[in-house]
Amino acid sequence: MDINRALLIILGLSGLWTVMCRSLLKAAIGLALTSAVITMLMFRLNSPLAAVFELSVCAGLITAVFVSTISMTKPLTHKEIVEISRDRFKRFVYLPVMLALTGIILAGLKLPLDFAIPPAAPENDVRVIMWNMREIDLFGQIAVILAGAFGVVILFREIRKR
Repeated sequence: MDINRALLIILGLSGLWTVMCRSLLKAAIGLALTSAVITMLMFRLNSPLAAVFELSVCAGLITAVFVSTISMTKPLTHKEIVEISRDRFKRFVYLPVMLALTGIILAGLKLPLDFAIPPAAPENDVRVIMWNMREIDLFGQIAVILAGAFGVVILFREIRKR
């Protein structure tokens, strides 16, 4: 198994652990781990500036903000923890199955994971490079934007319930 596939598997597992973790502190650490793996992938993609930004801001600053915020909140009672865990299990029970099916489908597609840098466009136009040569990067950007949008929707839904 090459390093790119190993990093993608670690990325999936760390993301799954982050989402399924009951402790907010462990989830924040899992998010930092996920961000660190994304940083390694960005270095492999020959994007050192994006990787340094990801490592410093996402894995460093955001984790520090989350940990400090978690430390200022009041701890939950055992009854509240059990209720939240039951609700979380109901919401995420299909997530490991969906992740496994997605992995099987992606493995069946046999996508190249060599992360080779394509040659530069003759006119070095950003539009040509993004739409014709780096279109797989757009899928990642779209996924990050959608994940953020769904996170905000879930946050507002939780606030409205209270």
